[in-house]
Amino acid sequence: MVCDAGEETGLLFQLKRFSLHDGPGIRTTVFMKGCPLSCEWCHNPEGQSPGRELMVYPHRCISCGSCGEVCPSGAVVSCTETDRSLCTSCGSCAEACFSGARMLAGIEMSAREVIAEASRDLPFFDDSGGGITFSGGEPMAQPEFLHGMLAICRETRIHTCVDTCGYCDWRLLERTAGLADSFLYDLKIMNDLAHMESTGVSNAPILDNLSRLCDIHGDVTVRLALIPGRTDSADNTRAVEAFVRGLPGGRRVETLPYHDTWRGKLYRLGR
Repeated sequence: MVCDAGEETGLLFQLKRFSLHDGPGIRTTVFMKGCPLSCEWCHNPEGQSPGRELMVYPHRCISCGSCGEVCPSGAVVSCTETDRSLCTSCGSCAEACFSGARMLAGIEMSAREVIAEASRDLPFFDDSGGGITFSGGEPMAQPEFLHGMLAICRETRIHTCVDTCGYCDWRLLERTAGLADSFLYDLKIMNDLAHMESTGVSNAPILDNLSRLCDIHGDVTVRLALIPGRTDSADNTRAVEAFVRGLPGGRRVETLPYHDTWRGKLYRLGR
């Protein structure tokens, strides 16, 4: 279905205000659902699936029983337990839970609605040279939705940044390059076999897309999360450095610290 400009719809799992590490200045980061990679250490596992997912926070529960009363599929075993094989992620229990012990990761919004919400932070963007960053998950997994939001930002002169793993069709990335002001490009493991073992995909298209992107776009920052025993070895960091030195335009590398908040998120997702 062809949508009017700004009416493209997609799924988010978070809209984070006052972000200081996702591009220049003070930013609002839009976290989009769906990712083609399955990294073992993913900081946002709730962003990997393209669909809605139920997250349960037992420490918030007050045992009121409302969730079980409204669940249409009988998936609620108790206030803090869910039979995931029966759960359809309809969100009924989350809507009924006023303590926030049950929440749905995955909110459908239109491109125009997202930018209108993020634009509440325009004074911070203007004062700091910030803007909106599209992250995930993987924003390229919802290309029409992403491009709709980028087009609105271009019309309204809001600075945009796309945080991508680079695993996508080059034609989509090329089109995105014509709309986005800057990119954060995540590299992980340079050895292709090790990359496939840890992420589920080859790094060949990722590296090829990065080289091609740097040929046509002047603002690309390479990022490397230092994951113990995965990406932080001397061999891997040297290989990343050598690859980046060979990119056109003299690109910058940012290293990111490791933290294990993903463990708690996996528990809340019932994995």
